[in-house]
Amino acid sequence: MDADLLQDLVSAALRSGADAAEAAMAERRALSVTVRLGELEEVEREESRDLGLRVFVGKRQAVVSGSDLSPAARAKLVERAVAMARVAPEDPYAGFAPQDRLASGPTPDLDLYDPSEFSAETLEDRARHAEDVARAVEGVTNTDGASASWSSGSWGLATSHGFHGGVEASSFSLSASAIAGQGAGMERGGEGRAARHAEDLPSPDFIGREAGRRAVDRVGARKIASCTAPVIFENRQATSLLGPLVGGISGPAVARGVSFLKDKLGQQLFSPAVTVLDDPLRLRGLGSSAFDDEGVAATPRALIQDGVLTTWLLNSASARQLGLETTGHASRGLAGPPGVSTHNLTLQPGETSLEELMREAGAGLLITSMFGPSLNANTGDWSAGVSGFWFEGGAIAYPVTEITVAGNLLDIYARMVPGSDLEIRGSTNSPSVLVDALAIAGK
Repeated sequence: MDADLLQDLVSAALRSGADAAEAAMAERRALSVTVRLGELEEVEREESRDLGLRVFVGKRQAVVSGSDLSPAARAKLVERAVAMARVAPEDPYAGFAPQDRLASGPTPDLDLYDPSEFSAETLEDRARHAEDVARAVEGVTNTDGASASWSSGSWGLATSHGFHGGVEASSFSLSASAIAGQGAGMERGGEGRAARHAEDLPSPDFIGREAGRRAVDRVGARKIASCTAPVIFENRQATSLLGPLVGGISGPAVARGVSFLKDKLGQQLFSPAVTVLDDPLRLRGLGSSAFDDEGVAATPRALIQDGVLTTWLLNSASARQLGLETTGHASRGLAGPPGVSTHNLTLQPGETSLEELMREAGAGLLITSMFGPSLNANTGDWSAGVSGFWFEGGAIAYPVTEITVAGNLLDIYARMVPGSDLEIRGSTNSPSVLVDALAIAGK
């Protein structure tokens, strides 16, 4: 990351009439390979270097971005940004983060960068191996292919009020998708993982076996009658319940009054068994960073503590609007002002295994796939198309498909019981969760 270039861009903006400015740069190199039925299908290579510039003229702000880093292009970027800011509407909440909240001094080493670089041939071999294993699973009749990728990138930020910092990180991924059954009875199953370090990825054998198994287990899926029954969200699907929570406690949404949680700060939303942590400092975490996208030092915090909503997610602008302080959750690209997002969000596990959750529930629905979720952000009414398995007597009975589950998230949250099967798969993670009764629409 060229720190001098960013500082030069900030200085040029100030000389051109900006009262304050910040410059950000993102660099990325990536390579991905896809195979299908043992044949190479696609190779994609990316190399990019992009700049973003945000300038303030009084309480007016503008953001511009570009991929041409030549001196002439940077001069035009500055000229355009300042001209846009002068005619932009005033925003009384715009501005930098408070200086006393900025990250300073040495930042912790979060071990986000693995210098390994995989060749296209290596990625092809890994993807082909995973697909071959999936195809060898008894009952698999076809595949949607397998993919492997490697990327390396950096992000840097410099501001006119003294912050400068950068992050370098890598990513490796491997996935496979299998098909079982024939004709109208075909079912798909997949498995995929991503990690900061190559050594943390599961093996191609594991990825292939899981993809094949999940497809074969779905063969013979049937529709069920509409009912109200216990529903268990498998750990990889339970994270879908955390997305609306993040949106609902987003400072900008709360400030606009368009959140179903806007009046719930400090209240009991979940049972005391539920705690949701956001940890920006997790070693090798896919969402880890020592500071947010405004340069504010990032710290671990519980968003939900023993079932109680403890905080909003705030950047500097939404904090000012609500009369609060930023929580270090500013998130931005290069072409717009900061929004908010979490870092590494985790619903903490309970002590009950998935099998024990099914035994406790007796009979109900285990959701293993979800599509088309719908949310009314003002009321919390939520629904999603799902498929999975019907269980009876605490054990899987048969696969089910073409069903919809629906409810109000305030009610769903209040009755969630977390299992013990937490897996760290991405930047948002959860164990399986049981909701003791949910409306199920079937045939």
